Amino acid sequence: MTAILTVRGLDARIAGQQVVEGASFEVAEHGVTALLGRNGVGKSSNIKALLGLYERSGEVTFAGERIDRLMTHRIVQRGIAYVPEDREVFGGLTVEENLRLAERGGAPNRGIVAELFPELIQRAKQQAGTLSGGQQQMVSLSRALMNDNRLLLVDEPTKGLAPLIVGTVTKALEAAAERTPMLLVEQNLQVVRALAHSVIVLSGGRVVHTGPAADFLDSDLVHRHLGVSTDEEAA
Repeated sequence: MTAILTVRGLDARIAGQQVVEGASFEVAEHGVTALLGRNGVGKSSNIKALLGLYERSGEVTFAGERIDRLMTHRIVQRGIAYVPEDREVFGGLTVEENLRLAERGGAPNRGIVAELFPELIQRAKQQAGTLSGGQQQMVSLSRALMNDNRLLLVDEPTKGLAPLIVGTVTKALEAAAERTPMLLVEQNLQVVRALAHSVIVLSGGRVVHTGPAADFLDSDLVHRHLGVSTDEEAA
């Protein structure tokens, strides 16, 4: 597949400490590419470096344009949406106010929120801080999906969620990926298996494997790089 995002030799630092080291990979212009690795290997750091949230060097090309020298807000304006790991909703604002703050341009796609998360429409006047973790994740996803984006960066969307809510979020991600390509950081390999067509695997801040998702998930590479077996994944 043609790549919408190409990364070459990406390095990133936090307070002088290197958290991404020479990362090179591509994200296809269709479907879901999963970014995998054990805890602490730099998955979220890669996402934040792509967005310019960390000090970085290297080459990042999005839809044919170099973006590694752009400020974060300029990158977002190019059509890259970010769903952060910890949801980061504005707890003192209502659901409606959270969504309104995320709007870019004059024609937000409120229909997709109603389609995927009708519960949020019912809770539009409720303060976001009083929602459950799953409901807050719905708000976080909705903020990204309302706009006409060209790439979604989604970080640990099912982390800490009950199994029933994981199913709801997975279905929403699947529907979103039909419209917009996605780079997905996810620890739940059943979710990865359901969504991803390809994987990028990190270890120690470096990319150690790329390839089709099915080939990776059905091999001993899962145990080698993630510390789980295919039997454990199925369980």
